Order: sequence, then structure tokens, then C-alpha cells
Amino acid sequence: MIEAEVHFSLHNFLRSQAGFPSWPHHLTMARLVARALRLGRSALIQVGAVCGYQGRYRTSFVASALMWHGPVIIVAQEAVQQLLLRVEIPRLQQWLPANKAIRTGDAWPSAEFQGLLLTSPEAWLKGQFAGGSCFPQGIPTIIDGVDDLEDWVRHQLTQDIQPHDWEQLMLACPNQAEVIREARIQLTHQLFQHPVNPYQCYLISQPEIEILSRLYLALDQANLPDNWKNFWQQFQTVDENLSPPALFWATIAHRQGLFSLHYAPMELGEILSPLWQRQPVVLIGSAIEPETEAPLFRQRLGLDDLTCLKFSADQAEAIQLYVPYKLPLPNTPEFQAAFIHKVRTLVCLSATAPGLTVVLVGDVPLKSQVATILASEFGSRVQVEKTCLDENGILITGWEFWREHQRVLPAPHLLIIATLPLPSLENPLVAGRVARYKRSHQDWFRLYLLPAALSELQRAIAPVRESQGIVALLDSRVVNRSYGAQILAALSPLARINYLDPSLFSNTDEENSA
Repeated sequence: MIEAEVHFSLHNFLRSQAGFPSWPHHLTMARLVARALRLGRSALIQVGAVCGYQGRYRTSFVASALMWHGPVIIVAQEAVQQLLLRVEIPRLQQWLPANKAIRTGDAWPSAEFQGLLLTSPEAWLKGQFAGGSCFPQGIPTIIDGVDDLEDWVRHQLTQDIQPHDWEQLMLACPNQAEVIREARIQLTHQLFQHPVNPYQCYLISQPEIEILSRLYLALDQANLPDNWKNFWQQFQTVDENLSPPALFWATIAHRQGLFSLHYAPMELGEILSPLWQRQPVVLIGSAIEPETEAPLFRQRLGLDDLTCLKFSADQAEAIQLYVPYKLPLPNTPEFQAAFIHKVRTLVCLSATAPGLTVVLVGDVPLKSQVATILASEFGSRVQVEKTCLDENGILITGWEFWREHQRVLPAPHLLIIATLPLPSLENPLVAGRVARYKRSHQDWFRLYLLPAALSELQRAIAPVRESQGIVALLDSRVVNRSYGAQILAALSPLARINYLDPSLFSNTDEENSA
């Protein structure tokens, strides 16, 4: 069977690679992927936050894809595709008994092609939502990095009305040009009444709904451009007393005085469920959910019957975790001063230890204030969301920048986290989804906010596990709230630190040099 062939060949390959980064689950994962290809049964694999960060697991699924006798699609981001093409595939081809053709592209090459196609999530999803003609049904598909799959899907399904689309609408409906112009002016006035928020976006409110509804009734429906037809079709489902199937919002460019309208489906499960029936899929992520079966993830994405596997973390990946007991809660006026004082203490205690210090702050004003205070004391060592840093630099960053750039930065010896990365209710898109949970009388915190925070947190600290450094989580909700136990369980393996002392950092330095 293919499982035994893959196991034997990959085992010999791994033994031949002197200095090859070890991962104890290569053979297990390769057999599971091979089994999924043979049986045509979908699978969900969680490789762990550290392995996901390092990318070691990719050797396993690439080996299975190369040795499988039939065609295979690998869906991965462009950077990962280049890594597979330049490193993983050539290295494996020298050892494995396989001579499979390799192609990259946004569509299946031809009906006769029996090789391996590498494509991007954007191209694959676009092809699937277009009816699947770009990718024939039945071809086994391996999707890498599915921690971000929900974001990929929502981005692909988001439709926009950009400023230039209003001109297109006036050209298509010249007899209503003045009505269109007046509606645009009214919308601009109404939208710019919203108080400024860091996200520069706002859910469509009732006055704006009324303006758009009046415009819709005044237009000649037969002549509408396609994007406006799609927009109106979705817009008719909006009712403040019901649970709309789509999320409508506006983004504002204050300096230019312009706005854009957007809508995206609220629930993805029903949309995606038919997609998974077209071909067997192997979904690979790092830290999707604490549970092996990932029930919330599967429900949100319409994944029914599939094999689930989650690899446990190695004790060698343990972090030292400092969580203060008496720090004020993040939503109190006292938190900001206490947090800044604690950050200064940590940075000063670790000043003599070489290595990168990262301060993760989600709150934009607080991030700027911390950067200013630390820069006044530590000078050019302090940088805000930059990748060119001193050897002992101090990086002040938000969650998004850290997620996107952590692989190109040195693993920090100290990671300071201001607050748990719970999605902010100040973000209108988060508020819209929470409102949907509330209307359905569901626990929006434990079904949405907490799982999102746990996944983000595990991925954020993965580089610190590699350096066996220290994580300071300065959010006392971890010790004062009932869900704190879930957070600590998700961050294990760990060793709790209840005090701060310079020896903590010198010990870390000695262990790393040893």
C-alpha cells in the first residue's frame, strides 16, 4: 500500500539527511496523508504551533503527494510554494522513487495532466466558487496553513462598491444621475458623522440603510452594473429585526473624503459544505483549536465527516511564563500606567541579555505611548513595526505585524504581551458577528472570541518556544477569570514564573549558549 511505501522511503530519506531538522511525527503524518489520498477520505491535521511556525511538517505531506500515483493539488501561499519548489521538492526527488511532473498555476493544466499542481488559496477558492471548472472534481487536494482559511474565504467572498463605481452607476443610469449623486452626498455626510475608530470602518446603520433603499427604488433595475446588482440582491436581506445572512459595512478614507461599501456572508458553513464534497481534502494547520476534533472550526467551515489528528507539543518546547497576579484589569483606568511600569521593569532586567525583545500591544494609542517612553530611555534600540533591528533590539508591534513578519525576525528571548488578543468589539466587523451570536442566543465569547484569542496567542509565542525564552503575559484576566485555565492549558508546556529577577534572563542566555 501507498502508506507502507511512503513510510519506508521517507524513513530512509530522513536517515540520510545529516543535520536535517528533526520532528518526531514525520512518518505518522506522511502515512495519514497517504491514507487520505488512497481512501479519498478528508482529514484535518494540527501539527502544533511551533512546528507550524518552523514549517518542518511540510516534508511529510510533500513526500506523500510525490509518491501518490495520481494527480494532487497543493494549496499554499506564494512564499510557501517557493519554499516547496526550491527546497522540499528537489531534496525529496533525489531520494524518493517518484518522477511526478510539477506545475504551478491558477488552474488545472489539462485533462491529461497526472502530476502535482501548486496553486494559491486565492486562485483555488476563486475557482471553486466559480463552479469548479478551473479544478476538476475528484483530485485530492492538500491545503496548507488552514489557521487562516476562514479569513481567506471571507476575503474571497467580500464584494465591494468602490468610489469609482458610483461614476459607473451614473453612466449606466443617466436618467437617475442626479438622484445617484444626491444619495452619494447624503451617504458621505451620514458616514462621516461616525466617531473615529482605529479600524476606519463602520457597520451600515439604519439611516444609511434608508438612503440606499430609496436609491434602489429610484433606479432602473435592468441597467444596473453587475457589482451593483449583486450588492442590491444581498442588501434586500438586511432587516434590523432579523438576522441578516450578510455583513454590511463601510470603510472611510477621511483625508480623501471618500468611502467604500462592502458586504460579506456572515455564515460560511452552508456555502463551503458543497465545496468539500467535490474532492477529498487534507487540511493542515498549526493550532486551530485545543480539541483534536476542532468542532467549532469544522462547524464554521461546514466540514462534516473527516479524520482528525493533533500532534502533542514536546516538553523541550516549554516556555517560561510570567503572569502577574495584582496588575489592574485591562479595562480599568489604572492599567495603562501599571502596564508601562511593568514593561520598563522587564526591559531593564533583561538589558544585559543578548537577543530580541518584543512588546505586543493591540491597542494603537497604548502602542505609541509605550514606544515613545521606551525610546526616550533606550534610544534607537526601540523600533515600531520594523524588521531591520539591532541584535538586542526592542520591537513594539501589534498582532497583525507580528503574525506576518515573525518568521523573518530572530526568535525573541523576551516576549511581553499587553492583553489577550480577544477580537475587539470596537471593530464593527467583530461587533456584527457577535450580534449574530446574540440573536441566536449563543455564547459568543466561548464560541467566537475565546477560540480566536487562543489560536492567535499560540501562534504568537511559537518563536519563543524555539528560543526557550520568557513570555510575560500582563493580562491579569488569565488568573482572575474562569477561562484563564483554558488559556494556560493552551499555552502548555510551560513553567510558571511568580517573580522577576535578572537571573531569569542570565539563565536563559546560558542555556541558549550551551
